[in-house]
Amino acid sequence: MDSTTLAYHARDMGYAICGLHVSYGQLTETKERACARTVAGKLGAVDYVEVSLDYLRRFGASSLTDRSMAVGDHRGDAEGIPTTYVPFRNANLLSIATSYAEARGAEAIFIGVQSSDYAGYPDCRPEFIEAFQQAIDLGTACPTRIRLCTPFVHLNKTEIVRRGIALGVPYEDTWSCYRSNEPACGRCDSCHYRLQAFYEAGVRDPIAYED
Repeated sequence: MDSTTLAYHARDMGYAICGLHVSYGQLTETKERACARTVAGKLGAVDYVEVSLDYLRRFGASSLTDRSMAVGDHRGDAEGIPTTYVPFRNANLLSIATSYAEARGAEAIFIGVQSSDYAGYPDCRPEFIEAFQQAIDLGTACPTRIRLCTPFVHLNKTEIVRRGIALGVPYEDTWSCYRSNEPACGRCDSCHYRLQAFYEAGVRDPIAYED
C-alpha cells in the first residue's frame, strides 16, 4: 500500500517510473508480485524489473520468511522488535535499488518508510536513511548523484491513504497482508494498520478480508 502510493506520488512529482519488485521468500510473494505487475502497468512504468533475494528466506529469523515461525495476530500492547522484522532487509533492498538506479541513470530512489515503522523496524529510522544516502554517495561512480527520497517519512498510514485517494491510487491492486495470498487475513499487524488507516480516512478498503 505504502509503496504503490509512493510510486504514484513520485509520478505526480514529475518522475518517470522504473519499477523494482523484490521477492525475498515472504509468505505472500505470489500475490505481491501480481499486484506489482498490475501497478507498474497502470503507472506506465518505463521499465520494470523483478529480483529474487531468496537468501533472506534461507537466513530465516523472521515470521515473514521462516516457515517455523507463525505470523501472530495484532496485539496493541506489543513492545520491542516484531517477529515480522526481516534482518537488515531494507539495506538489502536499497543496495539492489542503487545498482538498478545507477545502471539506468536514474536520479532518485523512493522508499516508503513512514513514522509508525520507527519503533519496530530499525532499518526504517531516518538515521538509517541518512546513513544509506552517504553509502550511495560514496559507493557509486562519479559523477553519479542519486537522491534517496522518503517523502512519507513523517506521515502516518492514514495520511498516506488520504494522499493516495487524492492521487487516484488503485488500492484494489495493492496487498498488505503478512499471512495470506487471498483473502487478506484481517488479523495480522499489517492488515490491522491498513484497515485502521482506511477507517480513519473515511474510505472503504477495496480488498477482500477473511476476518
